[in-house]
Amino acid sequence: MKKALKIIGIILLVALVVLQFFPTERNISTTVPETDFMLVNDVPDQIKNKLQVSCYDCHSNNTAYPWYNKVQPVAWFLEDHVKEGKAELNFNEWDSLSNRRKASKLKSMISQIENDEMPLASYTIIHRNAVLSDSEKQDIINFLTELKNKL
Repeated sequence: MKKALKIIGIILLVALVVLQFFPTERNISTTVPETDFMLVNDVPDQIKNKLQVSCYDCHSNNTAYPWYNKVQPVAWFLEDHVKEGKAELNFNEWDSLSNRRKASKLKSMISQIENDEMPLASYTIIHRNAVLSDSEKQDIINFLTELKNKL
């Protein structure tokens, strides 16, 4: 029995080492397009900073990767998470959306912040600076509501 467990352990270790040779696609861009949410809207600095910290890693073309992104299978999870986030909302492509689509996205953003769905708990566990206080949530919600009403 001990010999079987040892063999299984060695096989798992070898499998983990082999996985490290399968890199992921990284979401890194050095430019901010003219269509970026922050550029096309007059975003107050406090809200801009909080959106950058709490939202842009998963919802833009530039992710600030943590050290553990180099470890498989964690890197695959992160890559999938970022792809899903960008597919739902990419702040870098904001101004390319129609006003109707923008209003829909703003409504969704407001709802998800109000219901504590965003930022994701799995993100804020490690990124403590991404946690939104009640006053920060309210400031962001008020700003997004004003933006939505202007459309």
